[in-house]
Amino acid sequence: MASSHSSSPVPQGSSSDVFFKIEVDSSKHIRPVPSLPDVCPKEPTGDSHSLYVAPSLVTDQHRWTVYHSKVNLPAALNDPRLAKRESDFFTKTWGLNFVDTEVIPSFYLPQISKEHFTVYQQEISQREKIHERCKNICPPKDTFERTLLHTHDKSRTDLEQVPKIFMKPDFALDDSLTFNSVLPWSHFNTAGGKGNRDAASSKLLQEKLSHYLDIVEVNIAHQISLRSEAFFHAMTSQHELQDYLKKTSQAVKMLRDKIAQIDKVMCEGSLHILRLALTRNNCVKVYNKLKLMATVHQTQPTVQVLLSTSEFVGALDLIATTQEVLQQELQGIHSFRHLGSQLCELEKLIDKMMIAEFSTYSHSDLNRPLEDDCQVLEEERLVSLVFGLLKQRKLNFLEIYGEKMIITAKNIIKQCVINKVSQTEEIDTDVVVKLADQMRMLNFPQWFDLLKDIFSKFTIFLQRVKATLNIIHSVVLSVLDKNQRTRELEEISQQKNAAKDNSLDTEVAYLIHEGMFISDAFGEGELTPIAVDTTSQRNASPNSEPCSSDSVSEPECTTDSSSSKEHTSSSAIPGGVDIMVSEDMKLTDSELGKLANNIQELLYSASDICHDRAVKFLMSRAKDGFLEKLNSMEFITLSRLMETFILDTEQICGRKSMSLLGALQSQANKFVNRFHEERKTKLSLLLDNERWKQADVPAEFQDLVDSISDGKIALPEKKSGTTEERKPAEVLIVEGQQYAVVGTVLLLIRIILEYCQCVDNIPSVTTDMLTRLSDLLKYFNSRSCQLVLGAGALQVVGLKTITTKNLALSSRCLQLIVHYIPVIRAHFEARLPPKQYSMLRHFDHITKDYHDHIAEISAKLVAIMDSLFDKLLSKYEVKAPVPSACFRNICKQMTKMHEAIFDLLPEEQTQMLFLRINASYKLHLKKQLSHLNVINDGGPQNGLVTADVAFYTGNLQALKGLKDLDLNMAEIWEQKR
Repeated sequence: MASSHSSSPVPQGSSSDVFFKIEVDSSKHIRPVPSLPDVCPKEPTGDSHSLYVAPSLVTDQHRWTVYHSKVNLPAALNDPRLAKRESDFFTKTWGLNFVDTEVIPSFYLPQISKEHFTVYQQEISQREKIHERCKNICPPKDTFERTLLHTHDKSRTDLEQVPKIFMKPDFALDDSLTFNSVLPWSHFNTAGGKGNRDAASSKLLQEKLSHYLDIVEVNIAHQISLRSEAFFHAMTSQHELQDYLKKTSQAVKMLRDKIAQIDKVMCEGSLHILRLALTRNNCVKVYNKLKLMATVHQTQPTVQVLLSTSEFVGALDLIATTQEVLQQELQGIHSFRHLGSQLCELEKLIDKMMIAEFSTYSHSDLNRPLEDDCQVLEEERLVSLVFGLLKQRKLNFLEIYGEKMIITAKNIIKQCVINKVSQTEEIDTDVVVKLADQMRMLNFPQWFDLLKDIFSKFTIFLQRVKATLNIIHSVVLSVLDKNQRTRELEEISQQKNAAKDNSLDTEVAYLIHEGMFISDAFGEGELTPIAVDTTSQRNASPNSEPCSSDSVSEPECTTDSSSSKEHTSSSAIPGGVDIMVSEDMKLTDSELGKLANNIQELLYSASDICHDRAVKFLMSRAKDGFLEKLNSMEFITLSRLMETFILDTEQICGRKSMSLLGALQSQANKFVNRFHEERKTKLSLLLDNERWKQADVPAEFQDLVDSISDGKIALPEKKSGTTEERKPAEVLIVEGQQYAVVGTVLLLIRIILEYCQCVDNIPSVTTDMLTRLSDLLKYFNSRSCQLVLGAGALQVVGLKTITTKNLALSSRCLQLIVHYIPVIRAHFEARLPPKQYSMLRHFDHITKDYHDHIAEISAKLVAIMDSLFDKLLSKYEVKAPVPSACFRNICKQMTKMHEAIFDLLPEEQTQMLFLRINASYKLHLKKQLSHLNVINDGGPQNGLVTADVAFYTGNLQALKGLKDLDLNMAEIWEQKR
């Protein structure tokens, strides 16, 4: 008994007492089972949260509910419908239809974790400490302790019969080791327990388990009996509790009645009004939403109607607006769940339709008859297509237009050739099948007319392309301008907002300084901006529908306006079409600028295409050397036509294309080569047949020279009206000077003028013509030198000798050419670009060569007389008669020389020449007198020599043009002192 005082009234679990460990172990999260009410059947049990579904204490006190049900666990698990019980453990205990299924966790129950009990543990820990302290201070009675100790010892003895495995906290039959320990398979070798031995073993195992269950139930009942005193104490207080509850329920009922009356009188009407207002607002919202849904529902038919009229921009704007409405205001509507994807597919279809439509438009615009005066075909349609393509960022539509241009250029040439060939009767199309061969059978006038027709068609084609591209360029620039203006407006708005904030801060500071409250300052400061914003919003949307009194709230009013997101601005295309630029053009300024540059490049490309096709047409005709066989006038006519076309295309497109210009330059080079070879060959033949005699000058050559003197370097036109024939002149008069010339020089002057005129007609060959003309002048100089000075004419023409007249005539011809070299130089200088002025040095070299040649001829004439003086004066003897025979021969030869050259050379040159001859004469006479030792001593020999010299001087000064010639014959005497 003494030992029972130390035991606690409640059994304490130890490490070996598994039973009590299971009760006090709080680490295991075991779902609590709601307790069934056994004490008071009339009172519902459960937590406070179940009052919404529990029966009412006032109205449903005596009605049976589910809380009155009392069913034990074995009765709930056993199936009473089974007629025969199987001996198997599972079917006997759990029923035949047992199926092991996984229980899905409820979505309405929260997941409880250990953290949910943290607050409770913190609150109860202090109480637990106080409870433990109280247990130590107030120990239980000894008798009660001894009884508990005895009972505890007995219970411990009984419980020790139960295997320890059932007392483990982690006991679970789903563990294979635990299951094999509780139910050894050695007792169930045969299925269904048909063997006698196996049936007895399973029955014995079942009885053993039942015995364990009885021990546990007895111990549980014993523990309950130990606490019966508290149980019966609670039972005796139930009657008083029932009375208190009855009074409480009556008070609650009265209170509820009063609250119901107050609710009916004061709250129900107002709440009903609020409920009706809310219902009305909801109906308005639903109505507006249904209207919006009905509008969205009509999107696809409306898009189809717009597409049928090629309103691609409107269709795309409608699709974009509908997509935005679906994402913002109709999101989650089940009936529209597929509309977004359908609109996306429809947008892709519109992209393809616009590309196809633009391709069709380009084909119809470029291939319509060129006689049509309309520059742009269906301008509104083009503007709509371009805006749609820009809106969808389909920036490669220019490539389509470029491809169509190439095809159209080919068709233009082909159609022109077909029309021209069909009009030519000389061509048999049945024999000559290929179109290129038929074209090559055209003569130059026919082919020239064909080329002129092609160039005119190309000009009209380029004008149409330019007009169309100008429309596209204007659309792109309008979009770019709209982007820039939008940015400027945004920057201005930001600056205004910043200025407004600064002004508000300044005003607030001023009001605070004046003694006002901050709230008052903000109230006055915010009033004006709000009013301004409201006014600006009203002014910004004058066409928007005002919110009616039926509207629910301001956000609902703004729903419709937000769906129409596009604010547009109008601008005008040069063709007169007003366009609306939408703000949802998601193109950057760099992309628009690049597109504008591509449009300009496409116009350049159109010019290049026309030039390339024209070059191919020319090359196909030039295969048989047709262009190289043209004469000067034909080639000049062709060159002018091509240059005119090049200038026209440059004016239209703004840039010069080089392909046709290069082809013209190539053909011009070939023409220049042939032109020069023909003239050089002609000059060579003339020189080879020239006898170097003075020729008469026909009147046409004099007119030619006169026209050059008037500053016009060109071949004069033949005068068909003059029938009378003018007689040819003996000399050629050039600026008052007479030139005795040979026939070759007259033709050379005409050839030179042909070169100059060719430069005027074909400016691109100026440099080549200058080089060729320099070569021609050099050739004439060198060839004439070979024939006259080199005496080549003796073998070529068959002359007996080269006379002084031949030499003088050759010199005069060279002087005529030298006279015109500065004129020719000025003509070419006016037509050469400044960077090519260095080529003019060829004329300086030619002039020097000609002057050298003229000087050589003069030296040759002097040399002739010098050899004559040497021959005659070497035999001179100072003796009678006077004049001597030597001086008579000298004077005779001098007279012949004068007669030969006086009519050919001008007087100044004649005098200069005879001065040089006289100097040679004096030198030889002085040498002979020195040899004869004749001095100026006044003797007889001196007198004879003086008489001969006087005879020579008199005869020489008697010649025409030499009267005033200062011969100064005194130098022949040696001065001896």
